[in-house]
Amino acid sequence: MRGEFLALTLLALGAEAAIGYPEALLRRIGHPAIWLGAAIERLETGLNRGPPALRRIRGFVALALLLAPWLLLGEALQDVLFALPFGVVPLAVIASSLLAQRSLHAHVADVARGLQRSLGEGRSAVAKIVGRDVTQLDEAGVARAAIESLAENFSDGIVAPALWMALLGLPGALAYKAINTADSMIGHRNERYEAFGFAAAKLDDLVNLPAARLAAALLALASDRRCGAAFGAAWRDARKHASPNAGWPEAAMAGALDLRLGGPRKYEAVAMDGAWLGDGREAAAGDLWSALGLYRRALALLWGVVASALSIMLLFGAR
Repeated sequence: MRGEFLALTLLALGAEAAIGYPEALLRRIGHPAIWLGAAIERLETGLNRGPPALRRIRGFVALALLLAPWLLLGEALQDVLFALPFGVVPLAVIASSLLAQRSLHAHVADVARGLQRSLGEGRSAVAKIVGRDVTQLDEAGVARAAIESLAENFSDGIVAPALWMALLGLPGALAYKAINTADSMIGHRNERYEAFGFAAAKLDDLVNLPAARLAAALLALASDRRCGAAFGAAWRDARKHASPNAGWPEAAMAGALDLRLGGPRKYEAVAMDGAWLGDGREAAAGDLWSALGLYRRALALLWGVVASALSIMLLFGAR
């Protein structure tokens, strides 16, 4: 970890919180996630064929081919801009595209407002941020889905890229984004992707492991009087989740809000008997605003952690 990387991370968090990813820029050039998705789709189309053993090998090759140019691009941009006076500022603006503070808050707030108006509007809004079948969800189901998405995406959409940016700079954040996007597209356990997406799924589990625990800790610490309950729920229930990582922030969120999250859900025609996280009450529309408040406080803590680490680095550097 270097002071420059911490400064980059803090500035990127600030830039993304202030301006997000401008809609005009999205329309004109797209977004890194879109570019990554297109590259993954081309690699999958060209390489995902043959027997399972060969597909698994080709999945490793595809992941290497995806990561290499992004790592090289990130390193080149970082070297050039760090060499310029105040070059960290434009680099932070570029890096801010890999974070999702504003968009995540906006999407969950849309669900909260929609659910307050009608169940149908709540279902329509939550369908934009979750992959499960929302057609039969009641108010508690919609609220649970949105709060779970908020918790999980706090970890893999904000804490994880910020962590890898702080550790390895822009190349680390770009590599994380590539791995996470690949997992979301091909890391599924079905006939088409199980072998080919094995590398992406396993590497995504690995790179998200520290961030998920950190995200859970931030949510717990941000919950004030429910801090102990949040830590307790995470420690007790996180391992019940099908994912080795998603259960940590989701269980911490459940304990912090005194809710019960998780449980059975359906993806297309496939029903999943998911474990329950937390032992509180059923979620309701109003809990979405409480969850967003907790999210904002956890973000403030994340900023504080990065700023404190930078201060310590500068202090020791000055000595």
